[in-house]
Parts: sequence; C-alpha cells; structure tokens
Amino acid sequence: MEKSIYTKEYATFLLCLRKARKAAGLTQERVANDLGTTQSAISKWERGERRVDIVELRMFCRVIGVSLRQFITSMESAIDGEEQTGDAPEESRSDE
Repeated sequence: MEKSIYTKEYATFLLCLRKARKAAGLTQERVANDLGTTQSAISKWERGERRVDIVELRMFCRVIGVSLRQFITSMESAIDGEEQTGDAPEESRSDE
C-alpha cells in the first residue's frame, strides 16, 4: 500500500486546507496565532511537510469558521470529483 502522504487524495486534502483558509480570508500567520503555533508550521501543513492529526484539523476548522464535518464533506466531494474525471488536484502555492 502506498503511503498516504504520496496519494492524490492526500494532495487533495492539502489543497482543501489551503482553499479553506483562503476562503475564510485568513493568512497563515493569523491561523497560526489563533492556534498558538507558528506561520512556518501552518505552511508545512499546507505543503505536506508535516502531517496534520485529527485534533489539529478540528482546531484548524474552528479557527477558519467551518465545522470538521463541513471540511470533510468538501474534501470528499473534491476527491470524488477527481475519481470521476481522473484529474489530479490543481497545484497551488501554499503562501499567503
């Protein structure tokens, strides 16, 4: 089995993290301050250099103003869309 950090699904998860933060109008620095961490840590999450556990994801969702359920539903829709079209996730810069 392929490690999850190298799958298209994980790439989609990372894209969803970035899109959700940006849709909330928040910078990495603002999210980091609200979570009590550094901008660098948020950047590493969004680039896939550091794994995000479920508790961190839940806190991230609270900071950006969406429920964990909403985030997962959105991510599942994105993954399902890729599976239907065969497209890879759109690449996006992880900066602010």
